[in-house]
Amino acid sequence: MVYGKLVLLGIMGIGGQEMLLIVLACLLLFGGKKIPELMRGLGRGVREFKRGQEEEPEPEGDKTDKDSDKEGHL
Repeated sequence: MVYGKLVLLGIMGIGGQEMLLIVLACLLLFGGKKIPELMRGLGRGVREFKRGQEEEPEPEGDKTDKDSDKEGHL
């Protein structure tokens, strides 16, 4: 798993110094208090995305039955 990340960073041409520069730039732009909040929100978003992938989609027939019932009562 770690090897895959190293290969990806190697392909992109990002080394240790570049990563340090990116982290420092983020720290200057957002500040030390805002970064944990941003990471927490990112983690929640990823968790919701994974949860959405695991759920089974609703069958299309259920939606059309409900819509036809509403039209009949008008």
